[in-house]
Amino acid sequence: MIELTGSLRAARFLFGLAFLACATAASAQADQPEAASGFTPRPAVAGSAFMAVTANPYATDAALEILQLGGNALDAAVAAQWVLNLVEPQSSGIGGGGFLLHWDVRHQRVSAWDGRETAPRGASPNFARRTDGSPAGFAELLASGKAVGVPGLVAMLEAAHRRHGKLRWERLIRPALRLAENGFAISPRLHRLLRDDRLLRRDAAARALYYTTSGEAKPVGEILRNPEFASVLRAIAAGGANALHEGELAGRIAAAIGQRGGTLTAADMADYRPQQRAALCGKYRRWRICGMPPPSSGGIGVLQLLGLLERSAPPSVDPAGADAVHLFAEAGRLTYADRARYLADPDFVAVPQRALLDSRYLDRRSRLIELGRSMGVAAPGELPAGRAQADDDAPELPATTHVSIVDRAGNAVALTSSIESAFGSRIQVGGFLLNNQLTDFSLAAERDGKPVANRLEPGKRPLSSMAPTLVFDAGGRLHAVLGSPGGSRIINYVARTLVALLDGQADPAAVLALPHVGNRNGATEIERGRVPDAVAQELERRGHAVQRSDMTSGLHLIVRKGGLWIGAVDPRREGVARGD
Repeated sequence: MIELTGSLRAARFLFGLAFLACATAASAQADQPEAASGFTPRPAVAGSAFMAVTANPYATDAALEILQLGGNALDAAVAAQWVLNLVEPQSSGIGGGGFLLHWDVRHQRVSAWDGRETAPRGASPNFARRTDGSPAGFAELLASGKAVGVPGLVAMLEAAHRRHGKLRWERLIRPALRLAENGFAISPRLHRLLRDDRLLRRDAAARALYYTTSGEAKPVGEILRNPEFASVLRAIAAGGANALHEGELAGRIAAAIGQRGGTLTAADMADYRPQQRAALCGKYRRWRICGMPPPSSGGIGVLQLLGLLERSAPPSVDPAGADAVHLFAEAGRLTYADRARYLADPDFVAVPQRALLDSRYLDRRSRLIELGRSMGVAAPGELPAGRAQADDDAPELPATTHVSIVDRAGNAVALTSSIESAFGSRIQVGGFLLNNQLTDFSLAAERDGKPVANRLEPGKRPLSSMAPTLVFDAGGRLHAVLGSPGGSRIINYVARTLVALLDGQADPAAVLALPHVGNRNGATEIERGRVPDAVAQELERRGHAVQRSDMTSGLHLIVRKGGLWIGAVDPRREGVARGD
């Protein structure tokens, strides 16, 4: 594991964001249609034995069922994921991929599992161009077979279950199978996304499942059954990942992709292998934080951003003022500049992980941050023997989900999974949707004669920002489990949450209701209707281009407090925490 060390400096600045949440609660409810419950904190849940937090009540119930049967954290996460595929098909599923961190309390070991999709062998680096050489529009690309990568989620979960699971594989599928056969009530969020999506109706199978005969989204509360997905679940229960990656179903997937212009074949499906990688761990003040290594940028991005904040914060700062947002945004500029230049699939590109997290490098980068003015667009850092590369332009989208679980023994799982865009490629096979993850590659293979690290190559995994995260205290005890959807904003969401949680010692539920802020090396984004105008004006005076955005995260957090596990959910979505 890679360790980040550095001098510690007192910084309490983001704790002040809690005050901003209180100051703007009324306007937040008016301006945020995604959060039916408003943005005041939703009550946290305490459990002395175990805790499960997922994006949907049905999925949390499935995890709880497995934990009450004596299953462990890995078992519960697998059961929850099958249900999430069914009840929030816009976000994740067996047609996509994911990253999983597992904490083995007995052996005191963090394992990192990579189930990221891969590019088909026949895919071209110029996949984002039409046959005449002109660039394809992004919407044109994502809802096509050209955008589909080889799914990796089922194979990853099967491999992780073989290593860490306790209950039988087949038992973990039963909660989702019951719901697929008997039906579940369509949630307000699923209905809204179905209603507003103009591409999904073009797929005949998806239209028949989710829409009325007149083409309207099925209403909130209607019982939705998915017998075709139930058949696929039975096959996976009996045959494991091979049921998806080989035989009749793999052939159907390849045929559907081919009909929409893609190159993925049944042989590509059969060739897929998940990977177990070394977890990426580093120090932040007195805490040890572990995340995913590349091809996710989540682990490096979170640790870089925290390391820069640790070095750049002055001894005292008004916790309710613009300084907090300014410093976080400036650290984000530097982090995302390095992300665009250096990060990609490490099996294809030499990723300078140690150099990016080196204490001396972070010291130098932090000196670029000034309290009184913004640096504007940041340049990537200069690294020893760094290869000349061009910056990535992949528009990573936020349709993702996250699961946090702690079991009775103290084992834990942080699982973030995705099909990329909402409803992925809008290609449905077997009652589930296929991903559009190839759009997470750079849409240009090179610029100005320099190769882009995150360019598409056959068999390569696209860069991601997914950031499942585990936090340990100075004594090595697990302290927190968290992660979020949100596309390339995930790094900012998770880092901001960690600073507020660890520096401010704030209540977990209050932390997740804080207004979002961040910078991805462009405009400084503040959550629409949630940050006072005075703060935005001061940021503009310092040179920030302020952009007010709907920032619909889906953070799911578990924190140890004394002898209890505290579960908290993001009020922007439909998540539920339950424990015992």
